[in-house]
Amino acid sequence: MTEQAHIRGREHEPDLYASREDFHTIFNEDHKELYRLSFLLTRDSEKAEQCFVGGLEDCVAGNSVFHEWARSWAKRAIIQNAIRELKPRPSQSNSPRSGAISPHIDQLSRGPGGHFEMDAVLRLADFERFVFIMSDLEHYSEHDCALLLGCSIKEIREGRTRALKEQADLPPMDRSENQLFVQEKK
Repeated sequence: MTEQAHIRGREHEPDLYASREDFHTIFNEDHKELYRLSFLLTRDSEKAEQCFVGGLEDCVAGNSVFHEWARSWAKRAIIQNAIRELKPRPSQSNSPRSGAISPHIDQLSRGPGGHFEMDAVLRLADFERFVFIMSDLEHYSEHDCALLLGCSIKEIREGRTRALKEQADLPPMDRSENQLFVQEKK
């Protein structure tokens, strides 16, 4: 088969890989969900915006990815940008921020069923917050979490346990204070 005939044959095949336009569409259509992910990871609207934009840039300029994996890849790019920005480590003793929450927080999310209190997630220390979001909300395996965060599976398990314990220890939520939730994905 000549090279020209091979190229013509491929023109009729459906494109298996996500294009730049596909990623632009994903970041446009899913901008609230992707920004919320970025904000939950960073707890800061400016850093969240940087990670969101960096994620888009990484997806557009990055390696080819199968079309059906493009949304997952977009989230992964945001997570990787947030990891580079904050460098969460299990040995850090970051004290969670007190009530300092972005004024844009009320625009982030509300959804039915299977919720976590957003404020409780934002109060977690960096490492525990990353582990909780990646493992419980985004359903990354312990192995994937460990690879992305550059630590051991044992440290991931311990961080997840601390995050879940801290959330369980919080007093019951007062819905009158207009608190927001993070919907757990099934």
